[in-house]
Amino acid sequence: RRVLPPADTSTTMAAPASADAKSDKKTAADPSSSSAAAAAAATATPGFIDKLLGPDLLDSATSRFIMASLWSIVACQLLLKIINEAYEIRMHAIREYGMIIHEFDPWFNYRATEYLYEHGWHAFKTWFDYKVWYPLGRPVGTTIYPGMQVTSVIIKTILGDRMSLNDVCCLVPAWFGAAATVFTGLMAYEACVGTTLPKTGRGTSSDGVVTAVQQSTDDPSRPEAFGSILASIPVVNVLYRRLILPVVDLLLRAITWIFGSDLGLVDSPRRGTPTTLVSPAVESFLAAAAIMSIVPAHIMRSVGGGYDNESIAMTSMTMTFYLWMRSLRGGKENTSGALVWGTLAGLAYFYMVAVWGGYIFVINIVGVHAGSLVLLGRYSSKLHRAYTAFYFIGTALAVQIPVVGWTPIRSLEQLGPMAVFVGFQMIEYCEVMRRKNNLSRKEAWVLRGKVFGAALLVAAVIVAALVPTGYFGPISARVRGLFVKHTKTGNPLVDSVAEHQPASAEAYLQYLHDICYIAPVGFAIVALVYFHDSSSFLLVYGVAAYFFSHKMVRLILLTAPIASALAGVALGRIFGWCLRGVTDYRPSFSDLLKLSSRASDDVPVVDAEPVDSSGKPKKAKKPKADKDKVKDGEEPSSFEEGRTFVVQLSRLVIAYMLFSSALPFASDFYARCHEMAKHMSHPTILYKASSHSGEEVIVDDYREAYWWLRDNTPEDARIMAWWDYGYQITG
Repeated sequence: RRVLPPADTSTTMAAPASADAKSDKKTAADPSSSSAAAAAAATATPGFIDKLLGPDLLDSATSRFIMASLWSIVACQLLLKIINEAYEIRMHAIREYGMIIHEFDPWFNYRATEYLYEHGWHAFKTWFDYKVWYPLGRPVGTTIYPGMQVTSVIIKTILGDRMSLNDVCCLVPAWFGAAATVFTGLMAYEACVGTTLPKTGRGTSSDGVVTAVQQSTDDPSRPEAFGSILASIPVVNVLYRRLILPVVDLLLRAITWIFGSDLGLVDSPRRGTPTTLVSPAVESFLAAAAIMSIVPAHIMRSVGGGYDNESIAMTSMTMTFYLWMRSLRGGKENTSGALVWGTLAGLAYFYMVAVWGGYIFVINIVGVHAGSLVLLGRYSSKLHRAYTAFYFIGTALAVQIPVVGWTPIRSLEQLGPMAVFVGFQMIEYCEVMRRKNNLSRKEAWVLRGKVFGAALLVAAVIVAALVPTGYFGPISARVRGLFVKHTKTGNPLVDSVAEHQPASAEAYLQYLHDICYIAPVGFAIVALVYFHDSSSFLLVYGVAAYFFSHKMVRLILLTAPIASALAGVALGRIFGWCLRGVTDYRPSFSDLLKLSSRASDDVPVVDAEPVDSSGKPKKAKKPKADKDKVKDGEEPSSFEEGRTFVVQLSRLVIAYMLFSSALPFASDFYARCHEMAKHMSHPTILYKASSHSGEEVIVDDYREAYWWLRDNTPEDARIMAWWDYGYQITG
């Protein structure tokens, strides 16, 4: 191979036809053709792996294929290990105490699951439990979120006699804890999927060919370009364009001039290409999943035997959030993909409604995020289709849950997302009319004013008519407790629960540990550098989760997914930067298919020559002399070689220092998480103690007392007890 001579912009490159070619008319070669691509790839600067293997041992494509293969194998093995770790760390209680339901509420949930399994859905839906809350009793079918019970019964039906219902209920938290780990990783992955250039520019394809990059409507599913939130905020965006961007560009130019490289601070050499299944998105996925698998904030509600609603709710919540983020991938006109993924997000939201009352948090977070994108000037048909499908499908199915009913359109807590839904329909109508009638900017705003003015007038009339009838329900005591002090909610049952008190700084350190310091770094990275429609959701979720968890300590549970995702973004991008610095290559799963198919194609590499518009050979213009550039056939100067070696060595040293300094923190975090997992794995109904001789014994007094009551009192005997112990007695 020899270096191709540069040609002016008026020429195109063509490969001479081979002797046995069927047609001599194809003289102008497309830059994406095999010959031109292979020739252009041959001119690319060899990376670390290519230099290590040497040109005589393996060619560039083969070395990249080996690198991508090793990277893919390691990534898959890490994922399997993370899932296994997520399961095993939740099995401490099962290994220590056996298949026993924990604490108090899980005993009621187990009893309800047993009733559903034995009597079926129709009897369960109308079941009135006279054994609890005597003398009032409880209509279980209309006051319970049945998703967890239905899920467990389905699993039991599938497994049959291979596992008892009690064992299924004990293992469900561990199974779904591992599933939540994967969905949390996918949230971080989705935040890292995008392109690194604006709508137009120049980048390098996976073949090493420099091509013009356009994010046009030709491929609306193409990942959206990253940016900064500062560019979307009014007034601030002017300062961002005129001051911040020039300063950053000047710094990058200075770094490039000094080191001869941008040090990987600019996503090169694959700038502008889609980043699906590519580094560092995959590394971010693995880092977020690894954190979520063992973080105590999640384990506290997902230990084996902790058969509580939150154990499944975290999985359904992270699944809903991931699918919502996925529905926003692509360009503004990616309406078909938005509809499909928005519908799936609505189905996941329905499952969330069925398993936990915290679904109100989910619908409001998604609604706030969609509304925020409009305020930031990022409204698009894609956003309209995604939110419309999500809200319509999710709400239409949510009202089918007996305990929910028509609450989504009557509760003050859920009127905000409904207002966003109605507002989106009006905005889209205005946009359709603007495009149809080719309205000017001023005329479009006049139309919007008329539409929204009429809508506000109609809404005011409807609200005025419904308020006196009591149509709108009051804000629940638990939600009210998030905005007032815990002793002033007006509900003594809510006020008496210790976990409804505000969280302290010690609580965050206890349940999140080092992630408290890494997550803000990921927050800044997403906001300032890698901001687009999907990744912006992490910002909204992060602010809301911190606010509500600060008000109520039990809601630290909500911070586990977002803290893991943001920390995963930070760690994944740092690791990706180190990997690129060492190998000068960004591996991708798609490279395996591309490189393997290219390797199987026996395409000869030929010298290309410039041609004119008619296809005839044309002499290329001689480039102007440039003292800094290496001439054709000449070896690089010793200064250039030395500078390149120093830069690569420096990045290798930095990578080593980062990993060596991070390993002790990672080991300490891992040990602390396992220690916390053991402390949170006590069933409460059983506990360990030491005898006078120092021997460790298991105290089973509670169950023995309950068995005595069962065997020595009438079936309808009334037992006075606090409701927690009542759940254990009836269970």
